[in-house]
Amino acid sequence: MSSSVPVLDPGTSPVRAPHVGLVILALAVGGFAIGTTEFASMSMLPLFAQGLGIDAPTAGHAISAYALGVVVGAPVITVLGARWPRRRLLLLLMAMFTVFNGLTGLSPSYHWMLLFRFLSGLPHGAYFGVGALVASSLVPANRRTRAVGQMFLGLTCATVVGVPLASWLGQVVGWRWSFALVALLGVATMSAVFAFAPNTPADAEASPLRELGALKRSQVWITLGIGAIGFGGMFAVYTYLADILLHVTHMPLASVPWVMGVFGIGMTLGNVIVPLFADRALMRTAGGLLLWSLVVLAIFPFTAGNVWALSGTVFLIGIGGALGTVLQTRLMDVAGDAQGLAASLNHSAFNAANALGPFLGGLAIAHGYGWTSPGFVGSGLALGGLLLWLVSMAVDRRRDIDAVAECC
Repeated sequence: MSSSVPVLDPGTSPVRAPHVGLVILALAVGGFAIGTTEFASMSMLPLFAQGLGIDAPTAGHAISAYALGVVVGAPVITVLGARWPRRRLLLLLMAMFTVFNGLTGLSPSYHWMLLFRFLSGLPHGAYFGVGALVASSLVPANRRTRAVGQMFLGLTCATVVGVPLASWLGQVVGWRWSFALVALLGVATMSAVFAFAPNTPADAEASPLRELGALKRSQVWITLGIGAIGFGGMFAVYTYLADILLHVTHMPLASVPWVMGVFGIGMTLGNVIVPLFADRALMRTAGGLLLWSLVVLAIFPFTAGNVWALSGTVFLIGIGGALGTVLQTRLMDVAGDAQGLAASLNHSAFNAANALGPFLGGLAIAHGYGWTSPGFVGSGLALGGLLLWLVSMAVDRRRDIDAVAECC
């Protein structure tokens, strides 16, 4: 996909580009569009389940189809587009995103919707992978996580503004119009990227083979595993949050978007605050976020009966979403010169989590453990991610010991 860029040393000057803030803003607009379609689909699950004549667990498969599209699309597009200039590739990815989200709104049946959701997910990971590399190339190395976090603010702001707006639109005029809104956001992204993203040439040394070199690195796989398992807990709860609010908390449907907005506020604050710590202690911050998620997800089922307690817990769960930003930087650190594939695979991992979490949460509900059971499922997934984090730390420690031994 994007051409690879080596990790900057602390003393290296960043790439010079006009209007760095506008470049990151343009990338964030795309994040806003992607976040709106990804999370609004979850909040509108009861609406299109009713409209297509299916039950909620079955409708949850549309969420998993999108996630599967991200998992497949990120590595394939990255490798095939390794020699493309980044701005051109970003524009192509957003064009795909716009068309397939528009077609989702026109789906005549559940099975057509599954297909279009899968196709809509294909450009997701590749877009964020390229965007993260562009954003991090514009700043010094000790500000990379903050730059990536600022790009991801588009996604998190979508959970505050875009998701409630799309959910409200879906309730008032029909869920199909929410996907029309997403398509319009895709057009806006293309305009912003064309206007502000630097038109730098592709890396002459980039190649599909070099990008595939990321797959030879054990720490790349371990980091992807942390995201695929550890982040699944958040999706296990968020996917069924609308139904939990309706059936357990007994809130009216019109109030559901407001609680979704609380989740988005938590994610937004997490992506503002957490990168400040991550730029100082990256892996310790990742471990702290996994432990945080383990605890708050376990608490969630006990708060579901009260709207205020539940809203507070949902806010805390949202803060844990900053794990995506932290692991994005971690992958850039461990990928060597295969930065493009590693950066995009981060979103394959998180959308594997987006498939795994709803699937396991739906199984727990379908087997009679209750609407709140995804909270316990999510806590177990966070524990799995934490165990992989310990493995990653142990591998780093062993390599440090070996390096010292060779030196002396």
